[in-house]
Amino acid sequence: MGETSTAASVHEPRLLVEPGQAARVAAIAEPVLESMGYRLVRVQIMPQSGLTVQIMAERPDGSMTIGDCEAVSRALSPVFDARNPIDQPHRLEISSPGLDRPLVRRSDFERHAGHVAKIEMARLIDGRKRFRGTLIGTEGDAVRLRRDDTTADEPQEFVLLIEDMAEAKLVLTDALIAEALKRGKEAGRAAQAALQEDDEDGQSPRSKKFMRTRDRNRRAAQHEGD
Repeated sequence: MGETSTAASVHEPRLLVEPGQAARVAAIAEPVLESMGYRLVRVQIMPQSGLTVQIMAERPDGSMTIGDCEAVSRALSPVFDARNPIDQPHRLEISSPGLDRPLVRRSDFERHAGHVAKIEMARLIDGRKRFRGTLIGTEGDAVRLRRDDTTADEPQEFVLLIEDMAEAKLVLTDALIAEALKRGKEAGRAAQAALQEDDEDGQSPRSKKFMRTRDRNRRAAQHEGD
């Protein structure tokens, strides 16, 4: 399950996008996010706390720390004040995708091959719109899914066009949680190694404290929205 981290992937287009008012918000937010090195995942407008505009974003490698969310909020707030995509009082919320994240780009389906997903199609496929199963991989702009709820007389695997999907997201499973914990431990070891290098270079205790805080924020952001 490799992860794409090249600069070009910041500009990878979303194949699942929002309609209506959320699309207007996305059109304003996406260029700002890309200029900062982030990718837009999803925009939701929810009738919570009056009205909440939730913008879900991430770095190309799938990470998003609390510090990242704060930076995006500071950048987007004045742009929204000037462009006014929502013509009523609202609260802007920036969040990470979380473990059971939406899948909106081809690389999302590739990165999470081997994990369970729920997909709702915009049109009927063999008499059904909802599919649940293990992601096998991509074939062009389509996804191969091995269903986990088939009967003996039904095909087990389906190839579903991403452009025909209404929604797709990961299912929170033990395997998904275990992989996230493994990534967290690897990040912790990398941070510890960096601290040891700082000690050898004579870097100040304040710098080390900042790195520890940043690492804790990274783990917290990965679980935000679960």
